[in-house]
Amino acid sequence: MTTVTEVHDRSAWDAEVQASGGHPLQLWGWGEVKRLGPWTARRLRVTSADGTLLGLAQVLVRRLPLPFRALSYVPRGPVVVPDGAGSPQSRREVAQAVGDWCAANVRGVGVTFEPDWPAGTDLGVDGARQATSTILCRSTLVLDLTRSDEELMADLGRTTRADVRKGGRGVEIRRVVADDEIDSVIALYRQSAAHAGFALHDDDYYRAVHRELGDSSLVVAAFADGVPCSFVWCAASDRTAFELYGGVNDVGRKARANAPVKWHAVRLAREAGLERYDLNGLLNDGISEFKRSFAKHEDLMVGTIDVPFNGLLYAAWDRGLPLAKRVVRRLRRR
Repeated sequence: MTTVTEVHDRSAWDAEVQASGGHPLQLWGWGEVKRLGPWTARRLRVTSADGTLLGLAQVLVRRLPLPFRALSYVPRGPVVVPDGAGSPQSRREVAQAVGDWCAANVRGVGVTFEPDWPAGTDLGVDGARQATSTILCRSTLVLDLTRSDEELMADLGRTTRADVRKGGRGVEIRRVVADDEIDSVIALYRQSAAHAGFALHDDDYYRAVHRELGDSSLVVAAFADGVPCSFVWCAASDRTAFELYGGVNDVGRKARANAPVKWHAVRLAREAGLERYDLNGLLNDGISEFKRSFAKHEDLMVGTIDVPFNGLLYAAWDRGLPLAKRVVRRLRRR
């Protein structure tokens, strides 16, 4: 029998997530960032009958209009303690306990899981089904940071390898920590978004990402004349670096700075003792082709798994969600 308790202590939560090899989107700070929008974070600790920690789940709750009430979402979770991570029984116990808690305490249409597990791993929760609408991309590329620099470099595409070695001339590539320089990175991100035609949050959102994640905010940028011209921004736990954002302007493109900037972030993560660098999502676009040039493989994750609480409500929500997403995208373009 499992027991679920809510955690209200930030340092205790992060310590257990880190010790269990959890994903950075399960860190307390990420939940605080999402609270700036329509989400509320609930942090759940799952233990066995004898009090042994089995797993953790940071659940983001979004209130919905009636009759749907609410939606629960577990980004890159649940976290299962290392001794049980390979056990289908342990995964099922943790995920089922989280789902049952959400059904009793949040209710609404259901809970959505996006575990940090490879495709083919069974969530094992009653009523679970592959979602028709995803949040994070199922297809990604995860670099194994336990390999040497030479091994990682050997997997790079020829052009990318050349850019890592010879690109970035005339620019300074380094980690960004100071608030004023974070603001300049955000300004560059706005330039990139305008160039590519995608919408962004307001600046305070990205400032909150850096503030709330603290040392887990890994930002690397190339600077030309003191101004960033290329950057990559990751969230990092003790095990995994996860790319969140990136951008480049004409100066950065001319300096061929993108590849050395990303390589610098990979090396910083590796030197910090992390085991994985997740490039976060592969689509059929130029950005994804650039990501693919960093390895000779791709990774497929479990994907988005829905656990409905009410079959009729869930069916209505599932049918209406694609339309709602299209409406939101249209509004953001205005």
